[in-house]
Amino acid sequence: MGDRWALTTEEQALVLTKRQANRLAYAFFLVYFREYGKFPRNTTEVDEPLIVILCKQLGWPEVDTDSVFQISDRTLERLRTEIRARFGFREATVADADMLEEWLQVNVAPNAGGEIDAMLERLHAHCKALRIEPPTQERSERIAKAALRTYEERFCAEIFAKLSDTTRAKLDSLLKPNDSNITEYDSIHTFNFAPAMLLKLCSNPGRPSLASMQEELDKLTLIRQIELPENLFGNVASSDLERYRRRVAVQEPHELRRLAEATRMTWLAAFVYLRGRGLIDDLVDTLIETIHQIGARAERKVEKELLDDLKRVSGKQNLLFEMADASLSNPDGVVRDVVFPVVGEQKLRDLVKEWKATGPAYRLTLRTVIRNSYKGHYRRMVPKMLQALAFRSNNKHHQPVMDALDLVKQYADSKVHIYPSDADVPLNGVVSDLWRDAIVEKDAKDRNRVNRVTYEIAVLEALRERLRCKEIWVVGANRYRNPDEDLPQDFEQNREEHYAALDLPQDVDQFIADLQADMREALETLNAGIIKNPYVRLNSKNSGWISLSPLEALPDPPTLTVLKTELNTMWPMTNLLDMVKEADLRLGFTYVLKSPTSYESMDRALLQRRLLLCVHGLGTNAGLQRMASLGSGTSAKDLAYVRRRYLNVDSMRSAIAMITNGTLHVRDPAIWGSDTTACASDSKHFGAWDQNLTTQWHVRYGGRGVMIYWHVERNSLCIHSQLKSPSSSEVASMIEGVIHHCTEMEVDRQYVDSHGQSTVAFAFCRLLGFQLMPRLKNIYAQKLSRPETGMPNAYENLQLILTKPINWDEIRRQYDQIVKYTTALRLATAETEAILRRFTKKNLQHPTYKALAELGKAVKTVFLCRYLHSEELRREINAGLNVIEQWNGATDFVFFARRGEMSSNRKEDHEISMLSLHLIQNCMVYINTLMIQKILAQPHWQGRMTPRDYAALTPLIWEHVNPYGRFDLDMTARLPL
Repeated sequence: MGDRWALTTEEQALVLTKRQANRLAYAFFLVYFREYGKFPRNTTEVDEPLIVILCKQLGWPEVDTDSVFQISDRTLERLRTEIRARFGFREATVADADMLEEWLQVNVAPNAGGEIDAMLERLHAHCKALRIEPPTQERSERIAKAALRTYEERFCAEIFAKLSDTTRAKLDSLLKPNDSNITEYDSIHTFNFAPAMLLKLCSNPGRPSLASMQEELDKLTLIRQIELPENLFGNVASSDLERYRRRVAVQEPHELRRLAEATRMTWLAAFVYLRGRGLIDDLVDTLIETIHQIGARAERKVEKELLDDLKRVSGKQNLLFEMADASLSNPDGVVRDVVFPVVGEQKLRDLVKEWKATGPAYRLTLRTVIRNSYKGHYRRMVPKMLQALAFRSNNKHHQPVMDALDLVKQYADSKVHIYPSDADVPLNGVVSDLWRDAIVEKDAKDRNRVNRVTYEIAVLEALRERLRCKEIWVVGANRYRNPDEDLPQDFEQNREEHYAALDLPQDVDQFIADLQADMREALETLNAGIIKNPYVRLNSKNSGWISLSPLEALPDPPTLTVLKTELNTMWPMTNLLDMVKEADLRLGFTYVLKSPTSYESMDRALLQRRLLLCVHGLGTNAGLQRMASLGSGTSAKDLAYVRRRYLNVDSMRSAIAMITNGTLHVRDPAIWGSDTTACASDSKHFGAWDQNLTTQWHVRYGGRGVMIYWHVERNSLCIHSQLKSPSSSEVASMIEGVIHHCTEMEVDRQYVDSHGQSTVAFAFCRLLGFQLMPRLKNIYAQKLSRPETGMPNAYENLQLILTKPINWDEIRRQYDQIVKYTTALRLATAETEAILRRFTKKNLQHPTYKALAELGKAVKTVFLCRYLHSEELRREINAGLNVIEQWNGATDFVFFARRGEMSSNRKEDHEISMLSLHLIQNCMVYINTLMIQKILAQPHWQGRMTPRDYAALTPLIWEHVNPYGRFDLDMTARLPL
């Protein structure tokens, strides 16, 4: 910052020509205008570090930032005029305002996503390039809003012109009431104001089942009957369409009907377009989960029946000898007279049951249960699903599955139970081992024929596996769309810029050489130090076994208990709601909780209060009804309106980012340290209603629920949160949080547990520029890869855990594709999990997956060497993961109501509850940070804290916090009974 804001020699001389009282103001305005092309509006835009730099450069004592503006208006204007002239700038005119509005409308508004702040930033940069001092802030905002309004009017007129009269009428019909179809909704969160058709489209799918699938098919049919033109929105940014969709979702029908026709049609068309893509995704999710449940339920049923009958028989070899001896002694005798007296009839029956439970009979029984379940219940969905969804594949290797789907579709309405002898029925690449010997049966003429029902089951299972890794995709979907669309379309044209953004060399040999050098250094260091390392031992058990001693416990911090006691004395039982309120009064995060509509009429003070009540009610799970009971004339209906209109995922993330950044700014480095680049991530299970696709049964927790994946930095500040289903990829969640959090923090080290890492994850983390540092549960079974061939005796002390060399040729061949997928992750051209679907163990033959696996082995080898060699690194990782465990403990304290269960089936409600919880806990960290710093600033605390105290200090403490509210007991008041 010093070089950026430093005065040149000429500028220093110019400052000295001014009067003593005006020099600091002139110097500040001079460098500020040089950097931004405009003047600061008030003292809030005066950076104290900048004043310190200027005073130090000019040899003056430091002064307060307010002194910059302590000069007369006349002098201030004269200084500004002189500075403008020095840089060749002029003030903006009315003609300039018109020109700037037109420029914003053409060049900025189409890509601004409706964000006025982003448009203002581009406006000021353009003014600087034209050497025009921007208009005042208020005038600039009016110009930006006018440009955005004009652009949207033109855009809506263009879309409206593409719609036929029939389509317009069908879109308008969504806003017409249909009392016969309106369902009574008890929850104040639902759209109980909406007409039936819109309400039907807004509803979420239920739990995976045949009925849920039929409901989603009905919605998709309704969408398709509207007949939107193909490529209606062309290259329109998804953020713009999402903005229009959200406006439809939060406004009442009578408000939508008041809009201009072109605007109304465009908003509804965007809503229908996005809802259609979402419905296809929901259908595919339901299909995948339903196919899985058929098999899973059958396995549970068969296992339960067999285990109920199963009795393990011991000494089977002796029984066999005794049976053989008795049979040979009397080969012509009756079994009951010869064998049963020796072995026993019951033992033989137990042997048969055990064989059925463990042998081929188990597979036969399992196939029978699956087949009966599918034939008797689920089969009716197949024709409708194949008719509604269009499956495609870009890989010829999976063409047999595509041909099998065509065959199933061709005979969907047929009554035959076996395919005709002349039908071409693909088997290889379609039928799994479980079904292979059950597919074919003999007909009356002793010919091999394929059983149709059994074949359909095998095809659906094959389809499920290909959909999960996106080798088969669905036309019109979003998450399950063509995987080629997930990649940046300009990669080939802008290859150099994309490589530079990742700080990767375009020369693959240079990339490989750097990684090989890291591997050699790490292996040599571990090889040299492992003999003297008392905590690590290698032995020959199981072809190489790593024994790692547990970390010894550190001594308790001597002073933290006293600090917590004093904090509880100064701020006893502080209401959690008051902490959220104080954070808002200091940071103003409720100002970014805006309605997606272009107008707001509610008084800001009243809105601020209701927003805080909503956030607290949702973040503690107490609900809006209980928060409305706090009085002051606020009803549950008022809070439900504010919740629906102002709280959405994007605005909540912006508010969280503001709190996070505010906490980072107020921290005292002398207390908390200056290292803010390390982060830990982990998931936590929350109970939730299960009539939706996100909630699933979790074996480890023994209940239904969702997972929330947290990213928490080392001083207990959460920078990102994600709502996930229990079966979703933790690796994808980890990468998503690191590269797409909205805070000022830059992560270079990421701590995870065993579930948050994989070989592919190591590869992508290296390419994205941060280190993956897992605490591996199965450290004993890890292996180290060799950096090169032809050196089998290198690293003699590590031979027991060394494995084959890295195949660098695989990486060479796929390097450009690897960088292309990494760029897709960086730019978020698709959801992280959708991109990573292609790189799972179900898709081992994908060439890019093979290269990523080799790259991941190399990077993991470097990490493992450092992990085993350095006790300090192991402690660092352990400490980071302990922080997130404490964060998870705090969620139980804050999210206390209703036993911590999310009482809704809507995914958006789950997300808003998660983000409200995230916001509240970050507010608690922010306020606790200020409290602790105030205590430690007192004279009697100077020099009292030890290094161990500072290392263990955390702002995530809640012994002094009351999350429940205030309880008043009036002994004179009686209930009106």
